[in-house]
Amino acid sequence: MSDSQRIFDSIRRLVRMLRVSDRQAQSDLGVSGAQLFVLSELGRTPALSLNDLASRTLTDQSSVSVVVTRLVEAGLVTRDRDARDARRLVLNLTRSGRALLQHAPPVAQERLLAVFDRLPDDERKRFADTFEEIVDSVGGDDGPAPMLFEDDPSARRQHQLKAVPKKDAAAK
Repeated sequence: MSDSQRIFDSIRRLVRMLRVSDRQAQSDLGVSGAQLFVLSELGRTPALSLNDLASRTLTDQSSVSVVVTRLVEAGLVTRDRDARDARRLVLNLTRSGRALLQHAPPVAQERLLAVFDRLPDDERKRFADTFEEIVDSVGGDDGPAPMLFEDDPSARRQHQLKAVPKKDAAAK
């Protein structure tokens, strides 16, 4: 097997593993893999701000905000005033969110991050540089990426607009 074939095969296997994990979370728990990742982080460390949560999930604040909003709407997470600083909002699991985590499978993103963390610093940097170069070379979008298998809100909005019949769109 050539090196290129090994790389491509590894990417396919990784994407498949992430898809299977996402589908399992959706079918078993009714949440996406991204939502499960956020719930898991909040279960590990309650009362996180949105910025702290974005940092812990290695995600842009705007991307994790979309996921948190869905979790709040589903009754799995609350936005509360911080007891020490009323100007600050913190995120907490609800009783339903904690119960859901009790039945949750391992989170794929956490397994990946654990592997990355075990790499020696120089090897991790080299991998990050190379992978970033590959993604940039094939036309990967600039800017913050949505969480894994979580729709990009701007893309979803564009899709919704295209689905609206023209006469209805003019009325809006």
